[in-house]
Amino acid sequence: MSPHESPDETRESPGAHCYERVADCRLRAATDLFAHTWDPVVLAALRTGPRRRRALRAAIGGISDKVLTETLHRLLGNGLVSRRAYAQAPPRVEYGLTALGESLVDGPMRELGRWAVDHGDELLDAQEAAARRAEEPGTPGTA
Repeated sequence: MSPHESPDETRESPGAHCYERVADCRLRAATDLFAHTWDPVVLAALRTGPRRRRALRAAIGGISDKVLTETLHRLLGNGLVSRRAYAQAPPRVEYGLTALGESLVDGPMRELGRWAVDHGDELLDAQEAAARRAEEPGTPGTA
């Protein structure tokens, strides 16, 4: 609650602060889910069903064990992935999407994937053009 809000104002208009301070909004929390490169990759790899670590790492390719561990901890903490340990010898652990994780993968991530297919070439062209401009002599921000 800000110094300018009364307790009643906060209770009456949950989320109203998003209009004053976008940084505090749920949108920021949702977009933070894509701030780490490997988070959406791991989520996409789990979309077909639960996997053991080794199978998950093999399906992704190019991810170190340390980064996979960090990513799984972050996704577990966000409630997007579940961890299930089986009491057997040798121990077995599987990771899978929670209902929340499935809703993210089947909703916004699927739409973002469609957008990337439709507009990916335009995006890459714009990024390459910006990189070329930045390398030109006399361009602000270059050495």
